[in-house]
Amino acid sequence: MGKKKVFVVSHSHWDREWYMPFEKHRLRLVELLDEVLDLIDTDPKFNSFQLDGQAIIIDDYLAMRPENQPRIEKAVAAGKLRVGPFYVLQDDFLISPESHVKDFQIGRATAEKYGNMMGIGYFPDTFGNMGQTPQMLKLAGLDAVAFGRGVKPTGLNNQVSDGNFESAYSEMNWVGPDQSQVLGILFANWYSNGNEVPVEKAEAKAYWLEKLADVERYASTDNLLMMNGVDHQPVQKDITQALAVAQELFPDYEFIHSNLDDYLAAVKADLPEDLSTINGELTSQETDGWYTLTNTASSRIYLKQENAKVQRQLINEATQLAAVMSTDGQYPQAQLTYAWKLLLENQIHDSITGCSVDPVHREMMTRFEKVSQIAEAIRDKAQASLVAEINTAVFPAETTPFVVINPSGSSKSGVIKAEVELDRALFKDGRPDAQFAKMQLIAQQKRHYVVIDADGQEVTGEITGFTTRFDADLPTDRFRVPYIGVYAQVEVFVKDLAAFSWQTFALKQVDRALTYFDQPQSSLISANHTLENQYLKVAVSAVDGSLNILDKKTQKTYQRMAVIEDTGDMGNEYIYKETADQQRIYSTDQAPRIQIKRDTEKVATIEIISTLSIPKQATPQLAYEQRAVIDITHRQATRSSELIDLELHTLVTLEADNPVLKFDVTYDNQALDHRLRVLFPTGLATTENESESIFEVVKRPNQPEKDWQNPTNPQRQQAFVNLHDDQGGVTVANDGLNEYEILPKNNTIAITLLRCVGELGDWGYFLTPEAQCQGAQHASFALIFHNEQATDRLTSYQLARAFAIPCLTQGTTRHTGNRPTADTWLTIQDSAQAFAVTGVERDQNQDLVVRGYNLDRTAHPIQVSVNDATGDLIDFQSQPIAQDCQTPLQNAEIRSYRFKANQ
Repeated sequence: MGKKKVFVVSHSHWDREWYMPFEKHRLRLVELLDEVLDLIDTDPKFNSFQLDGQAIIIDDYLAMRPENQPRIEKAVAAGKLRVGPFYVLQDDFLISPESHVKDFQIGRATAEKYGNMMGIGYFPDTFGNMGQTPQMLKLAGLDAVAFGRGVKPTGLNNQVSDGNFESAYSEMNWVGPDQSQVLGILFANWYSNGNEVPVEKAEAKAYWLEKLADVERYASTDNLLMMNGVDHQPVQKDITQALAVAQELFPDYEFIHSNLDDYLAAVKADLPEDLSTINGELTSQETDGWYTLTNTASSRIYLKQENAKVQRQLINEATQLAAVMSTDGQYPQAQLTYAWKLLLENQIHDSITGCSVDPVHREMMTRFEKVSQIAEAIRDKAQASLVAEINTAVFPAETTPFVVINPSGSSKSGVIKAEVELDRALFKDGRPDAQFAKMQLIAQQKRHYVVIDADGQEVTGEITGFTTRFDADLPTDRFRVPYIGVYAQVEVFVKDLAAFSWQTFALKQVDRALTYFDQPQSSLISANHTLENQYLKVAVSAVDGSLNILDKKTQKTYQRMAVIEDTGDMGNEYIYKETADQQRIYSTDQAPRIQIKRDTEKVATIEIISTLSIPKQATPQLAYEQRAVIDITHRQATRSSELIDLELHTLVTLEADNPVLKFDVTYDNQALDHRLRVLFPTGLATTENESESIFEVVKRPNQPEKDWQNPTNPQRQQAFVNLHDDQGGVTVANDGLNEYEILPKNNTIAITLLRCVGELGDWGYFLTPEAQCQGAQHASFALIFHNEQATDRLTSYQLARAFAIPCLTQGTTRHTGNRPTADTWLTIQDSAQAFAVTGVERDQNQDLVVRGYNLDRTAHPIQVSVNDATGDLIDFQSQPIAQDCQTPLQNAEIRSYRFKANQ
């Protein structure tokens, strides 16, 4: 029997921004890498330094040390610096599937720019691990992963029994929902188990006696992993001397200063047959539930809402439309990559989670704004190019065409708002003030219009107002052209506008005034504030403002829906902890004011104004407990007796021909230390819920495991959460509201709207007053009901994913073109409604790529085509895979279609 090998890996877990702002952390990063490079040059026994799995570290360093780029390149090429595989250490659950793909693609490209990429997935400190990690790693060309959370044994709680998320060893097989399998390496004693190795013999002996026993307790082979570093740890300069001392003291072991790639190779060659197998997502399900850090999904919800908006702009609008239009090799790859890098900076696990100090999150909002500006510019250019190619000459003379574009994966029915330019006055033809006056006169004229389709038929639509304002064209071949324009605000009703399609309309001037919306022949509102269409009947209670909703598909009535709950919160940015008094206030505690905001035959909105009298803040006890760094599980603070009014304005909207019931809540939050949730009691007979996660609809138990002690059981979602039984079900869609919980009473779906706390938490005392989220707030969500059929349920998921993706509009002129007035750029034949498209882009070869996943755990036939071509299947690296695109979409499969640029 040979010696046991101790692989010691030097690293520093580098939270790019956290308890200090980014630039302060970066100054320390520069010092760290300066020392690492010097150590590489002076100590030939120093094997390598791992850059924490994130290639952005190189970019951050070289921004301040550009003169050291040759040293970086030399070190990476020689394997002395281990880079990638990701660009940033992302959060697993709060960013989009496409963000994860871009994180890998940009991370690989950055690593390979300087040398080689580290060959293992690396998730040392994500707050749980997504279930599709095995399949995603396989598609990225990796077959192993190192991670720190989600499975026992871990940290200080190294106890293993017989659970679904426990492993006998620190090495295990991890199987995803599609049955993809990778080797998992758990940091059972954390990623600091080999930190600060002593050189002095007496200290070294005591150190290694303890550390070797800890690591041997879980290792499945004679290859022992010791991680020499921790959060923001300076490099241990004498590590090779320390290992020489260790070798002298423990001659039965072989101490190797090494790297994860070499360690992984050694482990793979020596694995036993009795490895444990873990399945799906790893979120510390079998712990006491206090430190899963799931409540980071509700910290600073404004960040999540902005992230959702900017991701839509970048993925569904800018990237998709640019990909569709870039048939001439002009796809803005570099510009989009720049935008993705900026966005990924915001999607790091201590950033998008909202668990850093205030300056970090202020800078994030600036980054979001930058990404939004780039996305808007790329979208507008691509959209204008598309519209310019549409043959609008089919419309009659003297009409003004405009195009409605549906970039989502579901057909749309409802009222679409557009702005159409009617006239303009150029600065070159007169003084700006004179031109403005001229356009004002046009806007004030009582001109009447109807909306027509390409066949000349009138459709439901009208002009709701006129605007006069400055604008300018910015041609690429001449100087700017400023003007004053007059614009019509138009509303048009569309029915079943196909996914990934456009339809063209036009304004036609007429002699008569038409008021399709203001004076309807029929109404969606009946007596006693009841909204009704062919799908739903929604009654608003004048007594308490709750909703009783009849789902006409199933004839089931859901009672007391959309009640808003307020509770105290004495937790921190990581963890919600209800105040000790458990004082709860509901929107139903007082009678509301109810107003009809709109009542037409195509759309109707009722406003519910609820006033909650809530405590202004927690008692001073909380401030003491924060200063004393008392763990939240031992806090005893309560809510103050001073009350303030919180006025909630809830708009409930129902449209004709649309099964989606939409909600928009606005309010001015002036209270501290509290949480708002909206409650949907379903009464459904089920013990499981389904929620959209990353490339997966994950099934989770409604109630936690037996060891769970936290009174709450929060979970994370992307676009929706669902409960259903054998009679039907409810899907709740959201726009940037990533936290939900299933409450046992009536199987209630609770969606967090706001959580207000005043400290970071974790290892010290860091006040975060801006995490109290005072000021104007909003939240958007929707209800979609379905029957017992799986296809109807999956359709509700598609509608939920499309809920927050708006239609785009573009005014234009009459002109000839080679595109029809209505068409689709992507066709999906999928009778089960199972394939969810996550992104449409062009790869490095200018080939069109369509990526998505199976919403279901059942195989379904599917055909994805572009211009009648079916393409082939590729991985995340645009490499072909040995699978025919005509094969059925498999259980939980992630699939990327490639269409050659010349197709």
